[in-house]
Amino acid sequence: MKLSNKYIAFAGVALLMASCDLDKFPEGDYISEEQKEDIINGRPNLITAEVNAMAAKLNTFGTISDDATTYHNDYGIPAVFMILESGGQDLVALVNGYNWFRTSQNYSDRVYDSSSDELIWKTFYNHLKAANNVLKLIAADTEDSSLKVYRGQALAARAYDYLNLVQIYQFTYAGHENSLAVPIVTETMTDEDMQNNPRATVQQVYDQIMSDLNTAADLLTGYDNGSNKDQIDETVVYGLRARANLLMQKWADAAKDAERAIAGGTPQTLAQVSTPTFNSASASSWLWGVMITPDNDVVQTGIINWPSHLCSFTGNGYTSGVPDGYRKVNSALYDLIPETDIRKQWFLSPDNKSSLIDNEQIEGTSIVEYFGLTPYVNTKFGAYQSIFGNTTNASDWPLMRVEEMYFIEAEAIAASQGVSAGISALENFMKTYRYSSYQCTASTMEDFRKELILQKRIEFWGEGIIYWDYKRLELPVTRGYLGTNCPVGYRMNSKEGYCCPWFNLFFSKFESINNQAIILNPDPSAIVEDWTE
Repeated sequence: MKLSNKYIAFAGVALLMASCDLDKFPEGDYISEEQKEDIINGRPNLITAEVNAMAAKLNTFGTISDDATTYHNDYGIPAVFMILESGGQDLVALVNGYNWFRTSQNYSDRVYDSSSDELIWKTFYNHLKAANNVLKLIAADTEDSSLKVYRGQALAARAYDYLNLVQIYQFTYAGHENSLAVPIVTETMTDEDMQNNPRATVQQVYDQIMSDLNTAADLLTGYDNGSNKDQIDETVVYGLRARANLLMQKWADAAKDAERAIAGGTPQTLAQVSTPTFNSASASSWLWGVMITPDNDVVQTGIINWPSHLCSFTGNGYTSGVPDGYRKVNSALYDLIPETDIRKQWFLSPDNKSSLIDNEQIEGTSIVEYFGLTPYVNTKFGAYQSIFGNTTNASDWPLMRVEEMYFIEAEAIAASQGVSAGISALENFMKTYRYSSYQCTASTMEDFRKELILQKRIEFWGEGIIYWDYKRLELPVTRGYLGTNCPVGYRMNSKEGYCCPWFNLFFSKFESINNQAIILNPDPSAIVEDWTE
């Protein structure tokens, strides 16, 4: 598997274009506010292009690759979430030389010169820079309705980046408000400011997040992204604010914002999740996502994209193209899923059965036999256009599904109104959309949270977002146990009651070179130990 030179050259051009500063003339002189207004009036398509660039920054090849080295995990935000998912306990993959996420599985990428860390850092800060570019071009007091939407989208995009960064590089909000988080970069900062930009505290970052989201909510009032799910709308802002309020333990606000976000979508039905899916932004449950088309650079690479590394049914990828390349569910989690829950069928049973694919064939051969599938392999994600064996890897990627909002609402209601109210909210969702016989028997908030997180682990397997709950609730990672299907050398366990230190990533070499004020996180790699029988 080799990436052709034309794609490496493409990446070089893309990186060169990304380095342009829209706040300067080509000669290098800075543009005044009055000149910006003249430019926008004379070139109205400029601002639209910059808004579109925000979405493009989440779906790009070439963030860390160059002419000398091609990284096959270099495919934007879906790769970031694969890194986070690989660092949890529920996604299992063998660690042969074709596994580009094996260092995330054993936490050996929590070091100064980690390419994974560089990818995470640059993905969010490049997206953030694109948002700041839009904010530079639009006055805060604009009365133009279109410009208000663009400005609101840019503020929400920046908040999204910081909400991810603050959780990746520091422990959760509660109890760590004064701990160092990440540098804050706004549209008013100069290059000199950014070269001497110390880490803000967790509280300061959350203050920035909430300020951006509150303003974005006002600017995007009534705006609906329709079928353009890669664009942020009012519903997405409420969803982001629900996430932030949950982290800050502002339960009533989290429940209220989640309810507002729920109004923007409908969960996928039982029938819809009874087949491999989660591959198209057209789904009614997707509030926001990365929309990918066959001409995107990540698709044109062939195998440097998320279906190549996660979808079991692609006709061109690492999963189906190399021995034991498939992503599997941790057998302990599989055993916790009731037989009556359709989501148990999102993974092959120990005897290689799943109702999602049992009756499917390619050229007269069963799907299991055709792809060489083995127990616990995921059947959750459909191939592009839901065609088994499709060699085009242009499936979309979810950034926010409405189902998440139901879980946030249920937890926040339980914390603010009582456990019984939270149980009612959780049961209503589960019985309506997943399995009708579901029942939550928790009697305490602790037990309710354990049950809710179990359901989230199942629902969002492979999507990366459960990582935040492990940090927020200080949940143990358990890979090593009798009968585990996790590979030897990757059976790390952490203790319940505190967040394992290797969940905080080391700072990227890139930032420490370019920002003299940065203070690095401690190196946690020496304390990671493998479980043995």
